[in-house]
Amino acid sequence: MALAAIMLMLSGCSEAPQQTTAPKREVAPPQPVKGRYALYQMFNAGRGWSGDIQVLRLNSIDLRDVKPERGKAAAWQATFVSPQLGRARSYTYSVIEAEGNLHKGVFAGLEEGWSGARPTSKPFLIAAVKTDSDEVYATALKHAADYEKKNPGKPITFLLECTEQFPDPVWRVIWGESVGTSNFSVFIDASTGIYLRTMR
Repeated sequence: MALAAIMLMLSGCSEAPQQTTAPKREVAPPQPVKGRYALYQMFNAGRGWSGDIQVLRLNSIDLRDVKPERGKAAAWQATFVSPQLGRARSYTYSVIEAEGNLHKGVFAGLEEGWSGARPTSKPFLIAAVKTDSDEVYATALKHAADYEKKNPGKPITFLLECTEQFPDPVWRVIWGESVGTSNFSVFIDASTGIYLRTMR
């Protein structure tokens, strides 16, 4: 009886403690973001450079490692100008680290000289941007349905700027990777969201 008790104790001591492993938490893949959201992230950082900054340009950047979504982009680049300093500075916002000096979050580029507004490129207040890239894409698509059917899956590029063509800043929704390589784009007023023109 005593021997059985001793054997039972020894067998209990020799058992390895059970290890409990916490289930691995799945990390969600990076998601593209809307242009206005990215613009404000960069604008807030740019205010640290100069408090009087205005927007000169915003453009989208597609990245192969992030699944595309119409109306959004994996990275955005904005150029701000400071009339007080007479300087310009570019910023990027990316959801991942990527080639081309793209860093996750906001990253500031180098300062450059700025000679002032030109007819083809005029700075504007960020408050004028009342529409977002997903909204303007939806509006543009209504005027591009036939082209979209004939060119399914073609990449979409966004450009936000103010030129002499229109009184307010405009979104240009481009079917293609750049203005130079595209043969179809739609202009949408950035303040009102109203369709302005189609360029072929």
